[in-house]
Amino acid sequence: MKSTFTILLLIHIVSGSIGLITGTINLIRKKGDKPHKKFGVFFLYGMLINGVSGLLMSIIHFNFFLFIVGVFSIYMVSTGQRYLSLKTILPTQKALKIDWILSAGMFLFGIGFIIYGVLLLLSSNNFGIVLLVFGFISISMVYQDFKNYQGRNSNKNFWLLVHIQRMMGSYIAAMTAFIVVNNTILPGIVAWLLPTVIVTPLIFKWSRKYKIQTK
Repeated sequence: MKSTFTILLLIHIVSGSIGLITGTINLIRKKGDKPHKKFGVFFLYGMLINGVSGLLMSIIHFNFFLFIVGVFSIYMVSTGQRYLSLKTILPTQKALKIDWILSAGMFLFGIGFIIYGVLLLLSSNNFGIVLLVFGFISISMVYQDFKNYQGRNSNKNFWLLVHIQRMMGSYIAAMTAFIVVNNTILPGIVAWLLPTVIVTPLIFKWSRKYKIQTK
């Protein structure tokens, strides 16, 4: 079991590094060209492998930090990629079972994060704030999914907007993991939420930039 955990840890570190590096490159350079797409492929698989390996490690030796990052990484990068295939949803296209499964699973995790966060706060543990933040973010993303799957979106290119939001959300998860693991200066709650505070304004900026309203 120890050797299995060591192998998973190595895979987790390498894949996370690939995701963080390629994500940073795509964050600062031109969007939508061929290099962007190539780096995006490395980011996609890096974050998927990172998320799965993190979940497996959190099961072998329970670690709530790895569990949260793993859940968010898998959900956001998977749905972010899936939305590129949902350009013509309704009336000519429907969300697939995998889309509903990903969203329903994230909804359950979101509810769990909120409940556990409240319990921690009631016991004077400030980490509950982190869980509440991520829990409500989860629920809001799932609500967005359900609206989009039913064709209830006023943005013609909703698929592109959600792709941007989810991929950057996955990048936030990678950056959060990097800072939390290597942090020796910042208070714990600050380390957890700092990437969200820094990157979220960029998500709003690019969402407004590329938004196309349906006539």
